[in-house]
Amino acid sequence: METRVAVMSIIVENPDSVEKLNAMLHEYGPYIIGRMGIPYRPKHISIVSIAMDAPQDTISALAGKLGNLDGVSVKTAYSNVIG
Repeated sequence: METRVAVMSIIVENPDSVEKLNAMLHEYGPYIIGRMGIPYRPKHISIVSIAMDAPQDTISALAGKLGNLDGVSVKTAYSNVIG
């Protein structure tokens, strides 16, 4: 199965969505290379960055699920490295 390396940027504006977001990231844990979360208290948001190596449909599925959470915005950038 071919995989791609990608980075996902997530901005969480609704703190009530954090528990569901963390559960989804745990579910996709085998594909996650690394994760960085930054609480930005002055704006009352959290910024999360995820590096992944997964099939493109898996990356897209996670982005879609996260983007459907209330107050969560997601952007994904894919590398051209396919392996």
